[in-house]
Amino acid sequence: MDGLIGFRQRIDEIDEQLVALLNARAEQAQAIGRIKHASGEAVYQPAREAEVLAHVRQVNQGPLDDAAMTRLFERIIDEARRLERLADGSGR
Repeated sequence: MDGLIGFRQRIDEIDEQLVALLNARAEQAQAIGRIKHASGEAVYQPAREAEVLAHVRQVNQGPLDDAAMTRLFERIIDEARRLERLADGSGR
């Protein structure tokens, strides 16, 4: 059981890192959203999203397969797009 506790503690540590990284990514999406709003660009840019997904698959070394990684990043991108839509230059 002690080994299981160690693995769970390590997962908690990794989760904390993921939360920090996802929030850092979200801050970038908010900044991009403000730029897009100021310049009148569309929030949804399917070509860029395809690039991001292709890059994720290219750097993926498993054990998650490319389909799983794509699904995860599609959700991350959905949330980033939501933040971009909400970005209006007010810093909210």
